[in-house]
Amino acid sequence: MSFEFSLPDVGEGLTEADLVSWKVAVGDTVTVNQILVEIETAKSLVELPSPQAGPIEALLVDEGQTIEVGTPIIRFGGGDPAGTSEPAGASSPAAGDAQASSESTDEAEGGATLVGYGAKAASSKRRPRKGAGVPAPAETTAPATASAGKPLAKPPVRKLAKDLGIDLAAVVPTGSRGEVTRDDVKAAASGTGAAATSATGSNVGAATASAGAGSADELEERIPFKGVAKMMAKAMVDSAFTMPHVTEFLDVDVTETMAFVRKLKSTKFLGEDIKVSPLLLVAKAVAWAVARNPRINSCLEGEEIVVKKYVNLGIAAATPRGLIVPNIKGAHAMGLTDLAQSIQDLTALARSGKTPPADQSGGTITITNVGVFGVDAGTPIINPGEAAILAFGQIRKKPWVVGDEIVPRDITTLSVSADHRVVDGEIISKFLADVGRGLEDPTLLLA
Repeated sequence: MSFEFSLPDVGEGLTEADLVSWKVAVGDTVTVNQILVEIETAKSLVELPSPQAGPIEALLVDEGQTIEVGTPIIRFGGGDPAGTSEPAGASSPAAGDAQASSESTDEAEGGATLVGYGAKAASSKRRPRKGAGVPAPAETTAPATASAGKPLAKPPVRKLAKDLGIDLAAVVPTGSRGEVTRDDVKAAASGTGAAATSATGSNVGAATASAGAGSADELEERIPFKGVAKMMAKAMVDSAFTMPHVTEFLDVDVTETMAFVRKLKSTKFLGEDIKVSPLLLVAKAVAWAVARNPRINSCLEGEEIVVKKYVNLGIAAATPRGLIVPNIKGAHAMGLTDLAQSIQDLTALARSGKTPPADQSGGTITITNVGVFGVDAGTPIINPGEAAILAFGQIRKKPWVVGDEIVPRDITTLSVSADHRVVDGEIISKFLADVGRGLEDPTLLLA
């Protein structure tokens, strides 16, 4: 008896995800917890493990497709092997009983229930699939899946067509089995194909002809606006148009901070594997300044201003998938060693694209390091749910007045954007001044 596994809610109430790549193929036999598929939510890349062992009968969703939570994505064949648990959302007639028994089995074996395999995936809102439970024709198990009126094409080709805005039904296939190939899609996009009839294909073809040379790929790049990029764009729009932003700037002499950073590096005082950068001292200075100006670490909830007595310090991270803001929980209570390790771990995870949603929620104040891009200053947009964000500019040698002399010093520019509904100019100014004071004399941060 076969049954289907549906896309689970992987956390944070997300309602949809993009299927990035399958890690299994039709005919494979998988084990419990073997990775089936990689999906991209609005917050991170997530690998979904198999809830059971057994053969794969069909992959029900193409790579590159956006799917809602609760949508069947894969069909297992050969029944439910002994020692495995059936996920909620399976199309077995006894799904409810199977769920109860699988929970008791998990407890007996000491195994943890897999995230998202609870009752939500089997909610009554799920629309029944047409033909669910009926064995699919042999053709549907082939890599190039086809149904009535649906052109043959492999998942990567479908994704390419989607990205280029090409209607596969309007493309003349040249594949050996009548399937649409990548070359067919590219030809349609450039206007040289036999059926480049979509509006996008026609426009690109016209542009190519007028340019006199080059294909559509050379003249234009189309980047899907989805996932992390779309989520962050919405968050920034919501922030910019709901919070009255005010931004203040401060030039700071960080010569002593840079000397301290060099000393920490040379002595390996924080540990052999710990990377030390000026960002570590900026993070420590922000946590120190928050303790002196707690109102900056707040947010507006309805008719109340909530001042938080803890610091979950967000670090804006530019990743290949877009901007994300993971945060370090409890940064206010950390010494330099723990804070440095947390920044290092946060950065590595962000670069891998697999920062979990939980690490991106619950932040109280954020740092964005624009200096790493060679920028002096900016007016950052506040992360939703917070009241302030600090931008840290590049550190440059500049002439600076020390006593009665002009000498070269390491100078940076700090800028703070804050929600003027929650904090006034006095609070913003005192907070910014304290961050600057901590960076001018880092010994203050160690008290």
